[in-house]
Amino acid sequence: MKKIISFIICAPLVLASCSKSFIEKQPVSSVAVDVLYKTDKDFQDAVVGCYRTLQSQYQNFWQFGDLRGDDVEEQWTAALDLMRIDNFTADNSETVIASSWQNYYNLINRANTILDKIKDADVAVVKNKDRHIAEAEFLRAIAYFDLVRIFGDVPMLTAPISSDDALKKGRDKVDAIYNEVIIKDLLDAAGRLPAKYTGSDVGRATSGAAKAMLGRVYLTRKDFPKAEAVLQEVTTMGYALLPNYNDLFDYTKDEHHSEYIFDIEYEEGIGLGSIFTSNFCPFVAPVMTFYGVTGSTGNHGSPTAKLFAAFPDGDKRKDITVARGVTDANGVFTPLPAGFGMQAFTKKFMTPMKTSNDSRANWKVIRYADVLLMYAEALNENGKTPQAITYLNQVHTRAGLTAYGDMPQATTREDIYLERRLELSYEGVRWFDLVRTGRALDSMKPVGMKTYMTVFPLPLGQIQIMNDPSIFPQNEGYN
Repeated sequence: MKKIISFIICAPLVLASCSKSFIEKQPVSSVAVDVLYKTDKDFQDAVVGCYRTLQSQYQNFWQFGDLRGDDVEEQWTAALDLMRIDNFTADNSETVIASSWQNYYNLINRANTILDKIKDADVAVVKNKDRHIAEAEFLRAIAYFDLVRIFGDVPMLTAPISSDDALKKGRDKVDAIYNEVIIKDLLDAAGRLPAKYTGSDVGRATSGAAKAMLGRVYLTRKDFPKAEAVLQEVTTMGYALLPNYNDLFDYTKDEHHSEYIFDIEYEEGIGLGSIFTSNFCPFVAPVMTFYGVTGSTGNHGSPTAKLFAAFPDGDKRKDITVARGVTDANGVFTPLPAGFGMQAFTKKFMTPMKTSNDSRANWKVIRYADVLLMYAEALNENGKTPQAITYLNQVHTRAGLTAYGDMPQATTREDIYLERRLELSYEGVRWFDLVRTGRALDSMKPVGMKTYMTVFPLPLGQIQIMNDPSIFPQNEGYN
């Protein structure tokens, strides 16, 4: 296979078996493509290469899903790149935009190669053929789903491609990518993937994860009947809310609990930790000591005053979501120092950490509370408001709040939107919720958003490499 030199980043053949279960083992040596895809383990290792690409990409996904929205802001003025994302002055030269494009197409290229090589594989040799196909499809679907939500129209590639052909491949319409790749991949993956794993495979994509993501896709497309149907299936698959919301963010406990559906998995101490604890922790001694955080920290991603104010009295989620200091075992509150550049932080990723940027905190891609709220939204939009309130209340009352009674459809819609805001802060959801529900401009115009900024600019490097606006134009407003 030729190495692709344009917008596709050719996947280095550095693959791993893993486990945190499956992400823990270190990469094996590079090998030639022609001899790599032979055995079941070859394909399993290749699939792990796709997961590892998401490990890199999701370290910064909060910049798209949270920082861009109204609940997170960059108060640390030295972080100019983050401030530009926050205040809508980012341009096509931003590092996070270029690296995200590369990461997603790296994953897509790896998945396409797996799917191309495995199609003729003998099931007697590749005994988990169906699972490998389904995992590659699931991960490719996530990559394309993120790409179209971040950039809009992008090149749609479903097979390995030569460098010459890559330079001729223009942008495909979002609708085509949803219909021809994202939805098809998730439907097929949902039918092939196992419902659960045991042992070292725990953490891999399941049929429940594929169906939950498909529900999110349908909701984004405003296909509420299909969203209702598939999300209803997920509610029958054995998932359940944890009784205590805060346990979701206690990383000393098993993260593969009843509410878990799909995370990006990280593990400390072996070079596979996340940056989340370092990123969001204030570089303030009382805070770092309280949580056992060692090394330098970033002071990034402060919750906004609007998010503080959005929590009603008695909401048990508030304390771990937003904070202005720490309270010790004796009840003594220590605020962040006056004049310190960061005046608020989230506790959702606070966990003991021995080395900078080496946290065990996972990134939650989708969990069961999200499914319940999406299902409630779909039911409500389909005119089944009383049923919608039932599922909304499962999440609402878990937070210690009084259950909603009968409400009209419009009121229920707004309450579901609010519940998603409070439940899923710092989980990469808020900005995309604002965009898909048509509320982004009203919310963000005061801080600089313009009409065309529902998507980000394409990376400057890709525009320059393609150098053909007839097939690869920059997004409107960013020229």
